[in-house]
Amino acid sequence: MEFNAQKVDEANAVVTATVSKDLIEKNLDKVAKQAAKTLDIQGFRKGKVPVAIVKQRYADKLEQDAESDVLRDILAKSLEELNIKNDDLVGEPAVTKFDKKDNGDIDVEIKVACKPEVDLGDYKALIPEVEDKQIDEKEIAERLEEMSKSSAPLEKIKRKRMVRDGDFAVIDFEGFVDGVAFEGGKAEKYPLEIGSGSFIPGFEEQIIGMKYEEEKEVTVTFPEEYQSKDLAGKEAVFKVTLHEIQEKVAAEIDDEFAKKMLPNEEDATVDTLKEKIKEQLKNAEMAKYYREELKPLYLDKLVEELNFALPNSVIEQEINYALNNKVRSMSEEEIKALQEDASKVESMREELKEDAEKSVKATFIVDALAKAEGIDVSDQEVTQVIYYESMQMGQNPQDVLKQYQEAGYLPAIKMSMIEDKVITKLLDEKLGK
Repeated sequence: MEFNAQKVDEANAVVTATVSKDLIEKNLDKVAKQAAKTLDIQGFRKGKVPVAIVKQRYADKLEQDAESDVLRDILAKSLEELNIKNDDLVGEPAVTKFDKKDNGDIDVEIKVACKPEVDLGDYKALIPEVEDKQIDEKEIAERLEEMSKSSAPLEKIKRKRMVRDGDFAVIDFEGFVDGVAFEGGKAEKYPLEIGSGSFIPGFEEQIIGMKYEEEKEVTVTFPEEYQSKDLAGKEAVFKVTLHEIQEKVAAEIDDEFAKKMLPNEEDATVDTLKEKIKEQLKNAEMAKYYREELKPLYLDKLVEELNFALPNSVIEQEINYALNNKVRSMSEEEIKALQEDASKVESMREELKEDAEKSVKATFIVDALAKAEGIDVSDQEVTQVIYYESMQMGQNPQDVLKQYQEAGYLPAIKMSMIEDKVITKLLDEKLGK
């Protein structure tokens, strides 16, 4: 069997071959003999089915298997000749040509994508200057004030007055749709924060101005997208009684307050708490600075300065992804125009190509940086991040993890974590941490 295997560049190779009819038939005999040993066909003992019968009954399937075996053989020999290991492959090799001739021969073309060799050079010389962000006393004082308010207990206001925005109105309420009470629409002595937006739109605004022990009917309309389909879009009347108004009285910021905020800190003082707040604020500020300014700046510089071949198949996948996202935002008229004129689709693909190449290039650069810096992220770390973020959003972590697994998002999440980790390490070193 003759074939021609050539490297287009460091990241792409192409294999061409003409597979003879005789080779296919020879392979077909081999496949049929193997199948005859395992097939269970009525009228014959297992393992004793005549090859001719197997060929007759399973002709199409056997032919496909024989052709696949030949392709695998061509690919294996080609990779060996090109000195490309399986670990170096990116994605599955693509059969881009499979033409059967009248004489039974088959012209074949297989395109192979490989991981490129990325020479990072003096990559640390390209790291931008890093500013050490400072936190002023005003920011610390504001955060202390927020903490004292959020941790403060609710207390009844000292004098009776009407409800204002920002108050906690302690109310009884019961909701009715078409005069019938509905499930989940009733509560007693409920402390509703006015202005929080936690109730149906329009409800809280109508509580403003109510007086102690006042009874009032509040009319609202449930949103069309409301979770309960029985109530979605319907008008409801709530019978409301105001019992009292409460407010949060900020705690005094002293050493006792510091001890409550830092239960694991021995002999905590206000100064200790201020230092912790300063550290938290600075870490958050630096993380934002790294993420929004320095990381994009550094990656853009690396993409601009480093040159290496890119796997064409990966670029095509990136273009397809970007194209699908763009199409989803189009109107029906725009989509119809694309369907009627294929040249417009090709024009769009060409417009997206440069950004796709930059994105793919950045991915391989980050991978090379991670190897150079000995950075890795385990599957367990990925799971932990997904669990933490899910719980923060009030979602079921196991459901979210399963959803991400089925959608194939986990590799991208892992890559993003590696990117953050390695670039943060390099920027921290630049800063002298």
